[in-house]
Amino acid sequence: MLKKNKVNIAIIMLLAGFSFQSQAQDLSQIGKGKAIKVNGGLSLSQLYNTAFGGDLSREPYSYYLNGNINFSIYGLSIPLSFNFSNEQFGYSQPFNQYGISPTYEWITLKAGYTSMSFSPYTLSGHLFLGGGVELRPQGPWTVSAMAGRLQKAIPVDTAVGNQPAFHRFGYGTKVGYQGKGYNLNVTFFKSKDDPSTANQLTDSLEVFPEENLVLGIGGSTTLFSRVSLNFEYANSAITRDIRSEGVERGAFQPFPSGGALFTHRLSTAYHQAFKTGVNYGGNGYTVGLAYERVDPGYKTHGAYFFNNDLENITVNGGTQLFKNKLSVSANVGLQRDNLDDTKINQMTRWIGAVNTNWTVSKKLNVSASYSNFQTYTVIRSQFEDINNIDPLRPIDTLNFTQISQSINTSANYVLKADKEHVQSLNINLSAQQSSDEQSGEQQNTGSAFYNSNIGFSNQWKELGLNIFTSVNASWQEAGETQNTTIGPVVSVNKALFEKKLRLSLTGAYNNSYAQSDLTNSVFNCRLSAAYQYKEKHNITFTNAFLTRSTPQDDGSTNKATQLNGTLTYTYQF
Repeated sequence: MLKKNKVNIAIIMLLAGFSFQSQAQDLSQIGKGKAIKVNGGLSLSQLYNTAFGGDLSREPYSYYLNGNINFSIYGLSIPLSFNFSNEQFGYSQPFNQYGISPTYEWITLKAGYTSMSFSPYTLSGHLFLGGGVELRPQGPWTVSAMAGRLQKAIPVDTAVGNQPAFHRFGYGTKVGYQGKGYNLNVTFFKSKDDPSTANQLTDSLEVFPEENLVLGIGGSTTLFSRVSLNFEYANSAITRDIRSEGVERGAFQPFPSGGALFTHRLSTAYHQAFKTGVNYGGNGYTVGLAYERVDPGYKTHGAYFFNNDLENITVNGGTQLFKNKLSVSANVGLQRDNLDDTKINQMTRWIGAVNTNWTVSKKLNVSASYSNFQTYTVIRSQFEDINNIDPLRPIDTLNFTQISQSINTSANYVLKADKEHVQSLNINLSAQQSSDEQSGEQQNTGSAFYNSNIGFSNQWKELGLNIFTSVNASWQEAGETQNTTIGPVVSVNKALFEKKLRLSLTGAYNNSYAQSDLTNSVFNCRLSAAYQYKEKHNITFTNAFLTRSTPQDDGSTNKATQLNGTLTYTYQF
């Protein structure tokens, strides 16, 4: 009866539409040990919010119920997690997602919301709703396959001005062969939009139903024990509008003509991507040569972001010096665009990435890195975290920016270190240069982001006391516009009752400026207490106060105050 109830609980949770996610599970233990084991945890949080002198941006009272339960049936682990709240967040991706990846010996199955990667130019970590399989038997062969929804249909909604999208379904496979001293793999990936799934969609919105077919091949080998070779090639056919007229296949197009697999149309374009490299490993150093070319317009539905119209020729190397105290790795080369000679101007530039880490002494460690390879990342000022007084409301991380160059440096110096007292000083500096596009919208050329902080930590081990102070600064430059935020942070942490109770008090004050004019001043103070009872029970209370002062054009100051409290109980079983 107990086993039946446990199974019923799992079924009810799934039908309730809770989040259901898991890692790959090993089925090889079926029939061994205890039949069913259950463990997990529950967390209940209650929040109150009050605002003075301004609008309350969220509900005055909110609650969050989170939980995770892991059912182990003869070694088959099925973790479930659920989230329930009276408040919803506006994310573009569905919040309730589920997925499972059981493994039996050399077979791994994937179902629900999951992701797979075949190669950088075909399928590369794109989330899909469907199923997949990875077969890795003993012997030289491996096979991976997937099929599922890559993109959810989004109808036109003129009231909110959303970005409509068609339902997109994709499938693909990767077959690999591991020989003696070499490996080879071939990849196939296909996706197609359903033109009937976005209502009221007109061509004026420039959103068209697309079709994509990608064929790829890659591999690597080792020569003379020290020399390694690798390559990756893909050819992608993109049909911008599947409603356009069909045409005959060209002489050099590697795709079959017509049929259910792919139809060549007037709006179909064919692009290639290729990357290869050779590396030599010596005694204490490595050196290599790499070449990459991605055609203009190269695109695959299996990746979210992609840089194209580029050719890179690079030399890389790495070594350790001064009895391994200094490690250096570098990648330097030449890059150019306008590969099809359609642009008025061609860009040719030196590219490179350098990473160093230097253990100067037992007390001082310094690291630095620089790169001007184009990458996608989330740009966020450190003050977004400092001024966020709601610990349960995550900051949006979906706003990706294309970075053309970045530099980061940090240094940590231990002023004092003994059995009772530790003092250290830490400095961090970072700078990032963005390109012309952010979240799909054109930006002013030359946007730059700078973050810096210097912190001092003072820790008394016997007392369980730690005091941390820092000064933080952020700058953003876009054309003639300059935005600056600067201010100090002080944090005091104390452990009591054999570290079962932990108290923390943090205060921060920062000013923001546009050009040299003060735009607002923010002061926040956060008091928190966390108590652990018999290892399984945890109670946390946080009370946060934030006040924001904004100068007005008439010389007055608009003040707004927020008070936020959170009480959380967590139980682990």
